[in-house]
Amino acid sequence: MPTFYNRIAGQSLHRLEALSDGVFAVAMTLLVLDLHAPVAAAIHSERDLLQALAALSPRLLTYLMSFVTLGIFWVGQQTQHDLLAKSDRSYAWINIAFLMAVTLVPFSTALLAEFITYRVALLVYWANLLVLGLLIAAQLYRARHFGLLKEKMSRDVHVAIVRRVVIAQALYAFGAMLCVFSNWWSIGFIVTVQLIYAIAPRFKPFVWM
Repeated sequence: MPTFYNRIAGQSLHRLEALSDGVFAVAMTLLVLDLHAPVAAAIHSERDLLQALAALSPRLLTYLMSFVTLGIFWVGQQTQHDLLAKSDRSYAWINIAFLMAVTLVPFSTALLAEFITYRVALLVYWANLLVLGLLIAAQLYRARHFGLLKEKMSRDVHVAIVRRVVIAQALYAFGAMLCVFSNWWSIGFIVTVQLIYAIAPRFKPFVWM
């Protein structure tokens, strides 16, 4: 019986994890390239430097927001990969699509930093988060329903992962809608959600996150 290429392609978990870690590392590093130190020729006093740094604060805020975002999604992807016994071609391509969305984060971050009061820029950033959420959920679906897991995933584990993705995306969507009133409200809410997700395991009221 002939062996079809699609049945043997994309099965290396180690290569998949190495690619994912490399893309995340590069994307997280690229975020800082949008931060530029004040031009020395324009600084003539301590006050000038403080004012220049204050003007840089919106970019620092979006940097923080996106760095934590990528950290959250890296942890989420790592958690799912730890459950895998194997991969297949379709899972590999879903992962590649997810990583493409990861590489867009520096762009959507730079766009938001440059046009921080524009709703379109905020919605582009939110769309980036939405695509990341949908694709990480698609990875879980592929793994669970096509026999890629180490063992049958318990209902509790499945529910916990799905609940985390759904709640996060619902909160991000609500945060994006706040741009109707002010982009600053949206950004403040999204940053708060991200920080809670980053530290929630330490606090019982947030274990559902």
